[in-house]
Amino acid sequence: MNFTHFNENGRARMVDVSEKDETKRKAVARGYIQMGADTIKAVTEGRIKKGDVLSVAQVGGICGAKKTWDLIPMCHNILLTGADINFEVADDRIWIEASVKTTGKTGVEMEALTAVSIAALTIYDMCKAIDKHMIIGEIKLISKTGGKSDFLLEDKK
Repeated sequence: MNFTHFNENGRARMVDVSEKDETKRKAVARGYIQMGADTIKAVTEGRIKKGDVLSVAQVGGICGAKKTWDLIPMCHNILLTGADINFEVADDRIWIEASVKTTGKTGVEMEALTAVSIAALTIYDMCKAIDKHMIIGEIKLISKTGGKSDFLLEDKK
């Protein structure tokens, strides 16, 4: 078995993608942050003292996608052509879905996963004064297109 992230000396390296074709690529990731009913209500009614939680989390998630290469050691610096985040409040959870696009030689799965993670952490940060029992969970890749293969997770929740 050949490990792609190790050089001939067994040390870490960034994979060389210079010979790969540029294609349109898109990745979608999803996860949630679970919180108490009072916290959900405070978020949806705009009563969190730090501000509009979902607006700030949206910007935070997009910034996270843009900085993924700086956070994950072997990720390439990718020029993103689009990034969007949507929220769905359901029962005791805020579901977060990030969609990230590029035209390039490598995919944006890590960028989509990072966007969800940072959006969830932003929500946690903004709500922690009233709810320290929040749980961030089930962050996963939902779909990926472009490159050599496509992927679609059958069970999206």
